[in-house]
Amino acid sequence: PLRYISKYSEFVRREAEKNKSQWKTMGPAKVAVPSPNNFLQKHSKEPKLAPKKKEQEGEKLLPLSVPQRTYHPVIHIKQNFINKNALAVIRGEPKKPRHFCVDTRQGDKYLLEPSGLLPKYIRRKNYGVIPKYVTQRNEEMKREEEEYQASVLEQLKKKAMKILSEEERTNILK
Repeated sequence: PLRYISKYSEFVRREAEKNKSQWKTMGPAKVAVPSPNNFLQKHSKEPKLAPKKKEQEGEKLLPLSVPQRTYHPVIHIKQNFINKNALAVIRGEPKKPRHFCVDTRQGDKYLLEPSGLLPKYIRRKNYGVIPKYVTQRNEEMKREEEEYQASVLEQLKKKAMKILSEEERTNILK
């Protein structure tokens, strides 16, 4: 069988040879150069926003729910903070003295509370009080013990012998 041969092969060869010399090193020989009137200006390639639409006579824009950028609210704050703070200090409770220990002649001292030398657990309000969870557990244990004793007594009563009265005894013996 014969092999396929394109009829355009000669045409393709000629076209390749014709264009080869132009593009050999730096692209086509002649490139269209822009005219001096069409020089590139600053920001000319940035996208441009559409022009703003002005209010038409028939249509009015809705008022904005957000205040304008130029709006500055009038704030009248004239408080005398110095007098206010002085009154708070006068009316407030005095600071309680902190316990500390002086350990050298130069007066070096350290606080007793973080050192562990001051017994702070004794000063608690609930010191010596049995915790709630312990009392609840004890009550539950007592209740369970009473229920157990009641169930044991019921079982003993069921298994126990029946006590007969004199009349019943005589009736059975006859």
